[in-house]
Parts: sequence; structure tokens; C-alpha cells
Amino acid sequence: MTSQPSVDQLLQRIQAGDEEALFNLHARYVNLVFSVAYQILEDQMAAEEVTQDTFMRLWEKAATFDTAKGEFVTWLLTITRRLAIDVLRKRQRRDPRQHTLFIDENPELWENILSTETSDLRRSLLNILQQLPSEQQDAIGLAYFYGLSHSDIAAYRNIPLGTVKTRIRQGMQRLRSIWLAEQPVNPNQDSGA
Repeated sequence: MTSQPSVDQLLQRIQAGDEEALFNLHARYVNLVFSVAYQILEDQMAAEEVTQDTFMRLWEKAATFDTAKGEFVTWLLTITRRLAIDVLRKRQRRDPRQHTLFIDENPELWENILSTETSDLRRSLLNILQQLPSEQQDAIGLAYFYGLSHSDIAAYRNIPLGTVKTRIRQGMQRLRSIWLAEQPVNPNQDSGA
């Protein structure tokens, strides 16, 4: 009975371009890699793609594995996890929540709605905006209502650029959570009553 080659031996062979060594590692770890990808993505097809991409990355990056830094399995599953998270993030950007409005997606729509004094949406947004801390209100107002860039706001308010970005990001996150919690009703929609 012949003994199985070690992971180190297989990695050396992969670095030399031996596809059979890659197939050998694939056979050993494919189920584990797939299960980690599936656990993150909860989608069989996407998990299969991540599994394939993980082994392609192994083929390309076998030389970067360092036994002094950890176990091979940990390294391989870290690659899997990162690839799966990238897929998850792309999916979330591509498939945002239905019926959620994003100011950056259609600025003309927002500009028209917010410039109309009698707009219910304008009143709702301004009401929600007033619930934010004054620093966040100011940064968001300057960025979205006056069109200043983050750098312009930093110069205008004489504060660091990172502070401006943090205030806007935190303010927008808070606005979104308040907006979604209130779930405004569309008066043109049939309430079912």
C-alpha cells in the first residue's frame, strides 16, 4: 500500500505545475471548502463557484502558503471565506432591499422631491434628519443638499476629512434605520381596508 503524499509535497508539485497534485488536494478538501462556502452564502450554485475559485486560487498562490504561519487547512478555508464574503457583498450591492430608496441611485429624483416644498417625502426626510446629532445633520446637509464634496466640507468646517466621512456614514446609517423603522405608507397604495 502506497502512502498519500503530504500537503507540503503536493504544494511543491503544484508550484511546479503538476495538475495531478491539485486534483489530489481537491479530492481531499473539496467537501470542507464547499461546506464553508455554503454556510456563508446559503446558495448551492454560488458555493460551488466559490469552491472552484478557491482551488484556482490555490493553483495560483500555492507558493504563498507558509507552514510557519499556520496550518494548510486554515489557510485554504481563509481563502474560501474571503471569496464567499466577496460574493455575498457583491450580491447585496446588486440586490438591495426592494422598495428601499437610495439617494445616490437617482439624484435627480431626490432633487425633484426635496425641492418641492409640499412633498410628503421631503417633510418626512427633514423630520428624520432633525433626529440626528447636529454634526451629522450639518455634514449630510452640506453633502446632499448643497452638493459639497467631503473635502470641501472638511475645508469649510475646518475639520479632518476622516471626521466628515464618519459623520456622513454614521448619519446615513442612522437615517436609513429610522426611515425603515417608520416604514412610510404610500397614500396611493390600497391599504386593504
